Amino acid sequence: MTDISPHQPSVDHHEHHPPKGIKRWIFTTNHKDIGSLYLLFSLSMFFIGGAMAMVIRAELFQPGLQLVEPNFFNQMTTVHGLIMVFGAVMPAFTGLANWMIPLMIGAPDMALPRMNNWSFWILPFAFSLLLASLFMEGGGPNFGWTFYAPLSTTYSPASTGLFVFAIHIMGISSIMGAINVVVTIINMRAPGMTYMKMPLFVWTWLITAFLLIAVMPVLAGAVTMVLTDKYFGTSFFDAAGGGDPVMFQHIFWFFGHPEVYIMILPSFGIISAIIPAFSRKKLFGYSSMVYATASIAGLSFLVWAHHMFTTGMPVAAELFFMYCTMLISVPTGVKVFNWVATMWRGSLTFEVPMLFAIAFIVLFTIGGFSGLMLAITPADFQYHDTYFVVAHFHYVLVSGAIFSIMAAAYYWLPKWTGHMFNERLAQWHFWCSLISVNILFFPMHFLGLAGMPRRIPDYALQFADINAVVSIGGFLFGLSQLLFVAVVVKCIRGGEKAASKPWEGAEGLEWTVPSPAPYHTFSTPPKID
Repeated sequence: MTDISPHQPSVDHHEHHPPKGIKRWIFTTNHKDIGSLYLLFSLSMFFIGGAMAMVIRAELFQPGLQLVEPNFFNQMTTVHGLIMVFGAVMPAFTGLANWMIPLMIGAPDMALPRMNNWSFWILPFAFSLLLASLFMEGGGPNFGWTFYAPLSTTYSPASTGLFVFAIHIMGISSIMGAINVVVTIINMRAPGMTYMKMPLFVWTWLITAFLLIAVMPVLAGAVTMVLTDKYFGTSFFDAAGGGDPVMFQHIFWFFGHPEVYIMILPSFGIISAIIPAFSRKKLFGYSSMVYATASIAGLSFLVWAHHMFTTGMPVAAELFFMYCTMLISVPTGVKVFNWVATMWRGSLTFEVPMLFAIAFIVLFTIGGFSGLMLAITPADFQYHDTYFVVAHFHYVLVSGAIFSIMAAAYYWLPKWTGHMFNERLAQWHFWCSLISVNILFFPMHFLGLAGMPRRIPDYALQFADINAVVSIGGFLFGLSQLLFVAVVVKCIRGGEKAASKPWEGAEGLEWTVPSPAPYHTFSTPPKID
């Protein structure tokens, strides 16, 4: 990527050590500590959300109502979605941003360290509120993570107020984190690091941060209108009072579709770091990757109503959203082509980060193709609200976003801990995850094509066999993630010492500092030639 001058210091300040004990973590303003907090929080939410998915799959193992009441089943589908989106995927990416962006651009820390601390510590509070709502009379939110009106207004449980408050706090956290990323990248790059010399992970996060700042207030508006409709007698979404329930969908998806890209753009940055490192080649088409990322972000504001083809929009609007949705596959295809071209004739090795990266490319592409199928308006009339949609977005978010987060964790663990992880255990984690994730989600395409509706705890007898297979895949995938925890814990506790650059083909400033990365790095900025 760049030549780094040999006199660049990466010295630990011996006179300024972190405070000891719990105070270090509560009051920390160090980007590495806050990144670690985000990552640990994300991992705990991943398992809580995963436990809810296990309840869903256990209920769907056989037809009929076995284990849970339908109302509780609806609460599980709702809170599982909310926790995985806002509690697992987004905080994981924010944790990676906190840890890696200052290291990658040669900055001593994030630009706004106190706000950084605050943006993390309000998150556990928000999710405690959300989880506490499950224990209220009438139960927690039961209207799907998309909380369509009037399910979230007229027919919602008493805990809806807590749900709205929790969403507001998550949104505030996201906006503060995004502002911090933008200010850091624009103002704190090392001398000589022009925008077009930045690693792609930094680029994808810069674009993601602008998306967050643009759309989180839209979500805040939607939940506020839900709140006032339910508790204060307004009728934004009540036709009897002059409102429109379909307007809710427009407002929600104007937030919701860019949100989907917020959860995948940082993945593209991660994969664009890992593929060249293990191919021992420069990334093919760097500038086209930057422009493709920006194009995806721009187009994401023009496709929201493809979630709404069945609401009775005018045909002209349906055609507009159909073509815009198809158009977004072009810059995404550019990325996939560039990753494959990077590997072409490279000197490939298949360490665990590379395995996850290759699995990401293949499985994310499957998710992308099923997305193209959903973009076709007349076909979408058949797929809408079936398990085909569930299969599509889980291929994008589990074998897409989650696999890329796993790849990033394995890639940077030596830098974070100073130890190499147990390769054999990590390989087991990869292969178990890869096989089980496909047993879990691939058959869902066929369930959806055959007409099985989503978010319903019972189903027709003809879907029984495939659902049993899907549930077994789900339980296997859940258990496989315990291997990941074992790898991380073993790596933190010790193991083979990691070199400052443990991966032969890796490039970038983060590999010029010792492993583990010292508490303070780049007290004087490195010079980039």
